[in-house]
This record gives sequence, structure tokens and C-alpha cells, in this order.
Amino acid sequence: MVLFTRPRTLVSSRKALYLISQRYKSSKAEAHLHHIHFKGPKELDGIYPAEKLGLNEVNEHVLKAKYAVRGAIPMLAAELNAKLKKDPRSLPFDNIVSANIGNPQHLKQKPLTFYRQVLSLLQYPGLLEENEKVLIDSKLYQRDAITRAKKLLNDIGSSVGAYSSSQGIQGIRETVAQFITERDGGEKAYADDIFLTAGASSAVSYLLSILCKGPKTGVLIPIPQYPLYTASLALNNSHPLPYYLDEKSGWSTNPMEIEEVVSNAIQENIKPSVLVVINPGNPTGAVLSVEDISQIFTIAAKYGIVVIADEVYQENIFDGAEFHSMKKVLRQLQKNHPGVFDNVQLASLHSTSKGVSGECGQRGGYMELTGFSNEVRQVILKLASISLCPVVTGQALVDLMVSPPKPGDESYELDQQERKSIHEALAQRAGKLHKTFNSLEGIECQKPEGAMYLFPKLLLPFKAVQAAEHEGMSPDEFYCRKLLEATGICTVPGSGFGQEPGTYHLRTTFLAPGTEWIEKWENFHRAFYEEYRQ
Repeated sequence: MVLFTRPRTLVSSRKALYLISQRYKSSKAEAHLHHIHFKGPKELDGIYPAEKLGLNEVNEHVLKAKYAVRGAIPMLAAELNAKLKKDPRSLPFDNIVSANIGNPQHLKQKPLTFYRQVLSLLQYPGLLEENEKVLIDSKLYQRDAITRAKKLLNDIGSSVGAYSSSQGIQGIRETVAQFITERDGGEKAYADDIFLTAGASSAVSYLLSILCKGPKTGVLIPIPQYPLYTASLALNNSHPLPYYLDEKSGWSTNPMEIEEVVSNAIQENIKPSVLVVINPGNPTGAVLSVEDISQIFTIAAKYGIVVIADEVYQENIFDGAEFHSMKKVLRQLQKNHPGVFDNVQLASLHSTSKGVSGECGQRGGYMELTGFSNEVRQVILKLASISLCPVVTGQALVDLMVSPPKPGDESYELDQQERKSIHEALAQRAGKLHKTFNSLEGIECQKPEGAMYLFPKLLLPFKAVQAAEHEGMSPDEFYCRKLLEATGICTVPGSGFGQEPGTYHLRTTFLAPGTEWIEKWENFHRAFYEEYRQ
């Protein structure tokens, strides 16, 4: 029954819907009446069940959002994995290789010992009440891990189970500011400019929620790009402005093209408000030069565009490449060209999920704001406050990431060994996969300079393209599906990241241990080409 305040009468749900339809001059409510006879207690006579929620009643912007990293191919991989668990012999492979997502510890990358020693003490501080010698003699803890845990507990103020301030724990933000200052050669960073976040993704969400004002807001995104950005723009009903990276020159940026995109948007009455830079690149693995970054800031300064620097892979740099933080380059431009770059607004993001940390599930990250007005910073803080605070153990991991054991600390040697081992294994597999791709007919692949991915171009036979169209798939999705079904290797079609029209790619990580899966891929590709050769 439904109670209306005026008049004070009880009416049946059928009558209520009729009254609602009359009040709002809509036939929709009346159309939703069900002709279902309900047999039950007398007091429920005349009640008809309302329809369940349908997709037409769901936020249309959520329906438009897509996230290829967990899209159709990964969903099929989950189904196949469930099938393998029921019957290990049911498929032509015995396990799924999750090369679709940068999730290191899922692929058997071991956590750093120092991190876990400190975290365990934070989770169970009662251990610190024991005699330190007992803990050290147990060989489960090093003295510097105990010292760091005590410092962090003091910064946290009570327990990791309690809320922190919404911007993040002050002591940890001070540690982050010190890290940035040292990384950037003495360019000063300040704790007040640091926001601790639940990974870099939440920082992106905050920024785009604030800066996107609807369809007339334009956000420049690199193509190919990480699908988080297009999905976030769909949620905020704002306009993506793609700028293409040049594959032939190692996925470099083209400032003339970027400015052309800006000019065209303005002519179409779309305000280019934000420019996203992913460095090192995801999915490309490219690392931007100082010149590339400087040209981007020139455009940002000229048009008043906020720059979001997604720098979560800054630790994943291979021999021959060098990472340059956008904050450092901006400070150099401001010194060399007084007044020109003073109003540039930059948000720099980092995360504990990547690098050698690989702590994806712990949700730790930070955002540094440079050049923003106090009014805008307060809006960002308000949005962060709605979520109360980032995960406190994730904040602690940020502290450990930016301030690892130093020479002379008890954990230093083991920590360095573990970091070196992880980095060398990644570099080895990246090299092996890159070499394999370029040895195969129909694949072209740029050498990775950083990050965790390769984004090879697929030069697919016409018969394969036809077969894909027949099955209602894009050709790159068709290839990825065939690869998964034959080998258990799960990748992501390039169409999920964006690509030059008429080209086909895929993204793969090189996180999976060993090289046997690379050899399986090589064999599959040769067989695929033989099957679909013209």
C-alpha cells in the first residue's frame, strides 16, 4: 500500500500508479501496471508487484563507459579458467596466462620483504610490545623494519583501522615531498601539495569529476591510451579529444598535431580543459624526452589547459632510457622563461601498484598538485573528503615505496637484491617478447623503454579480417580470442586502447614468469598465419 499525505487516504499500488501518472501527466506509470493476481493475506489484496529495475532506468553514462582491460576477452578467460578447475583436461592448455593486466603479484612477483615486515607490524602492533631482540632473533624482522613501523604508527596516531585525514597522513605526505625533492634534483616539493590516494585511479576520478563540466568540456588523451581515461570521460559526459602518438618514431608526441586538435575543438565550441600524458606509456612502453614534455607545456601555457601526468611506471625504466618527471621539466621552464609558464597547472600521479612494488590490491598512491589555486585545491579536498580517506595501509605503502631501506640499514642488501631480481626479470622477458614479435611474419613491435607492456601492430591476412567480420568482431579482437582459445594467453585488443584507423594492435604485459608462454605464442602465431594466409 502507498500512503499519500494529501489526502490522508490509503490507496492500492495500482491506484497509486494511476494517480502518479495523472499528477505528472505521464502514461509511463500506467503502462507499467502488471496484471498479476496475487493470492495472499487479505491486507495485501489489490497489490501488484512493480517491475524490476531495467537498463533504461540506469545512468546512461555508466552504460556508455567501457574498460577493455576487463572486457570481453578477459571475461572469456575467466570462463575458461573455471572450466579448467572443473576438468583440467578439458582445454588444450592447463592454465590461463593473464597478460591482459598489469597485476604483478597475481603473476607470482614476490612482495618486497621490507614492505611486508613493516605492514605486518602495523596490522598487529602488539608484536612491538615484545622485546625487540626477540623479534630480531626470530629472523622474521629486521631492526630497521621495526623502527619504520614505530615511526609510521606514530604518524598514523592510533591504528591502521582508524580513518586518517582525507588528504592523507601528514608524516607520510612529508616523506613523499622529500622523495620528489630528491628525485627532481632539489626542486622543492611540499607536503601541502600532496594528496594520498587509493591508487592513481582515484586521483584521475577526482580530477576529471571536477574539471569536466559536460559535453562542451574536452580532454586531450593520447592514442593509444589507458581505458581508464575514456571510461572516466564517459561517466562525466565529456568529450575525448584524441591526439595520436607516432608509432614509427617510437610512439613519440607530435606538438603540431596536439595544437591542431586544440584549435579544432575550440572551433567546434568545445573547451579543451585537460591534457593527459602517460609517461612511461601505457600501453606503448615509450618514455618521453625533455623536449617532448616541454612542447606539451608550451601548449598548456598558451591555452590554459590543465596537465595530468600519469607517471605510475617511473620505476619501470629499461637500459638506454631515462625518466624525466613533468614537475621537474616545468620548474626548469619556469626558471628559463620567467612569466610564460607561471600559470601552468599540473597534477602528477604515482602508485604503489607498479614499479617493483606491484602492490595493486593494497591501493596506495599519491597526487602532487602544482600551480592550482587554493580555491580549486579546496574543491579537490572536498571531493576526497566524501570518500573519507584512502586505505591507511595503502598510505603506509606509499611511504615505503618512496623511502626504501638506505645503505647501512639492516634490510638494505636484501631489498636491493629483490628489486634487482624483479627488474632484471622484467627486462629479460620484455626483450625476449620484443625479439620474438619482430621475428614473426605479420607483427611489428617498437622496443619498450619502460612500463610493463608491449603494443605490437598486427598485419593480419585478409582472410583473417574477413573471418573476424563474419563473427562480428574487430580483427584484433578475433586474433586475441583465437590466441586465448589455443594457448590460454589472455591479452587485450588494441581497439580497447584506441589506434590509428585501419591498423590493428594488441596489448600484452611481460609479467608472466618464464618464457614458455612466449614460445607457445610464437607457435600459435605461425599456425594462425598458415591457416589464414591468402
